[in-house]
Amino acid sequence: MKYKYTPICLVVAAMLGLGPVAKGQSPLKKANSYYNNQEFALALANYQEAVQKRQPDLETAKRIADAYRQTQQSQQAEDWFAKVVAMEGREPINLYYYAEALRQNGKYKEAKEQYMLWGEEMPEKTEQAQALMEAVDKAAKWKSKAAIAKVEPLKGINTADYAELSPIMYNNSLLFTSDRGVPAQKREKVKVYGWTGRPYLQLFTAQQDKDGNWTNTVALQETVNAGYHNATAAVAEDGQKIYFTRTNMVVDESGNPDPTSWVESKALEGHINRLEIYSAEKQGGNWTNIQPFAYNKVDAYSVGHPALSADGKVLYFASDMPGSLGDTDIFYSVRQADGSWGKPVNAGPVVNTAARESFPYVDAEGKLFFASEGHPGMGGMDIFSAEGQQGNWRAVKNLGYPVNSSKNDYGIMFSKPGKKGFLSSNRDSNNGTEDIYSFEILKQPVVLAITTIERKQNEKKQTVQEALPQTRIVVTEKSSTDSTVLVTDRAGKYYLDARKGDTYTFNSTREGYLKMGLSKDIPSAAPDTVEVALLFDKNELEKAIVLDNIYYDLDKWAIRSDAAKELDKLVVLLKNNPSIEIEMSSHTDSRESLNYNQQLSEKRAKAAVDYLVSKGINRSRLTAKGYGKTRLVNSCATGVKCSEAEHQLNRRTEFTIKKN
Repeated sequence: MKYKYTPICLVVAAMLGLGPVAKGQSPLKKANSYYNNQEFALALANYQEAVQKRQPDLETAKRIADAYRQTQQSQQAEDWFAKVVAMEGREPINLYYYAEALRQNGKYKEAKEQYMLWGEEMPEKTEQAQALMEAVDKAAKWKSKAAIAKVEPLKGINTADYAELSPIMYNNSLLFTSDRGVPAQKREKVKVYGWTGRPYLQLFTAQQDKDGNWTNTVALQETVNAGYHNATAAVAEDGQKIYFTRTNMVVDESGNPDPTSWVESKALEGHINRLEIYSAEKQGGNWTNIQPFAYNKVDAYSVGHPALSADGKVLYFASDMPGSLGDTDIFYSVRQADGSWGKPVNAGPVVNTAARESFPYVDAEGKLFFASEGHPGMGGMDIFSAEGQQGNWRAVKNLGYPVNSSKNDYGIMFSKPGKKGFLSSNRDSNNGTEDIYSFEILKQPVVLAITTIERKQNEKKQTVQEALPQTRIVVTEKSSTDSTVLVTDRAGKYYLDARKGDTYTFNSTREGYLKMGLSKDIPSAAPDTVEVALLFDKNELEKAIVLDNIYYDLDKWAIRSDAAKELDKLVVLLKNNPSIEIEMSSHTDSRESLNYNQQLSEKRAKAAVDYLVSKGINRSRLTAKGYGKTRLVNSCATGVKCSEAEHQLNRRTEFTIKKN
């Protein structure tokens, strides 16, 4: 829903009492009159008729493009701004608006080109243009990654021709805003908002039945839905009290002519539309006791979009009151001991920017969410979370795709903190209207950097690892029956999109090799890329394979925790290859006596076999053998001076396939 100026933001401003367009005027003159009155829907209808008769000049094309922009019809805005920028005499700002339309339509490469041209023609905007180009690069990257959420239109609530937005769920009810007005046959009796050509915004409720369907949608009483726009509400006291936004028109003492400010119509010279917050209480099924928020001040600034903390002690809202850092900022007010609301506090520069922040929401855990045009986003307004505590926010985080889209996204609420909820967006709209969407946050994406590796011994009897190219792997997420079959590249690499918090199994059967199987947990706090090394061993008799990182304490043979991790890998290998039988052998270096080393190695080999048996491997498949210092892999015999690293090569645990 276009609330005041360009993308939805704070205002839900009212068009009041515009003078009539003179009869007998040509379609173009009518269109220009409607445009000057900011009745964009009527202006577009007449512009469309006018351009059928003759080619539009630059000024007409600019107005048509701008009317589509103001009514959030981004595809049509793109088409017309494309015409405008190709005309002689166009202005740099036309490039900017063309870029914005392209960005909202997800055409990031083309948008970047137009931002660059705009920056070149407006040197003073170079820094801003560069930031916008970086933002579209980031947006394209977000969109290319695995989706972080499942987002679907909310059935039973949305309509094709009207806007539905800013949902708040309480008990089994949904309180939301819509401009649907009344049934079409009575529409001539309904006041129409000239900006959109649709009725004014009102508050509605719907009920959820036992099957989860939304039914019985009704408008709130006229005590709440009075006058012009009444919208964007917060629920308190278990549904017995609401705070909501209402528009008012007042005399503008400053005479501000800026059409992107709170001014709604130049035709109403000396007037300005402002927002206020009101509360209403439910008594006996009726909404009564309509009271203004203590910090409303329509002669100076607007206050709107209320949001309450779960305990009802903090009221968040958006405003352009003194102390704002940008067009509109997020503020909050703390309830005092006497029940009154304390002096508003600006949420600060971490949350607020020089642009527009609005539509705050606080979940049950106290986390702040809001919509912004100023922080880097995908296009239009994006939804962000504020990391940290009230008054001490450290950073903001874009909620990412597809919670956010290239169009306007705002008015989020969580029915289950961090997991699921509702949001408002015009992402699928052809006429600029918003719909309410349900969403469920999926586990965070992660890239599994898979490497297939062959483990073997070199000529020095050292175990080495080499890439095993073009290996077929079957990957299965533990809770799913679906598998992904992949083949690594010539370097033995494959990058697989997955999700944090899941467990994945990797299986492969390759001729000449033991069957490989691995299960790997991906923690929720894992980095965005996780390395997965898949080891393959040749299925060859009598060929020893050294197990890495099998260490023992001095003169001890107990299996340490670090050694257990390596033996666990062997357990998996043995379970994946149930027909093989192996010899577990332990070796020492040349220091100490022959007898001492022999006994120590036998105890260590037996300890390794006992560990494998404890993990479910049949003892009949295992043989323990200690070789002491009789099978050195280098020249470090008794009396030969060697480094500690050279001695370490001899202190090893191996397994050898005896039967396959």
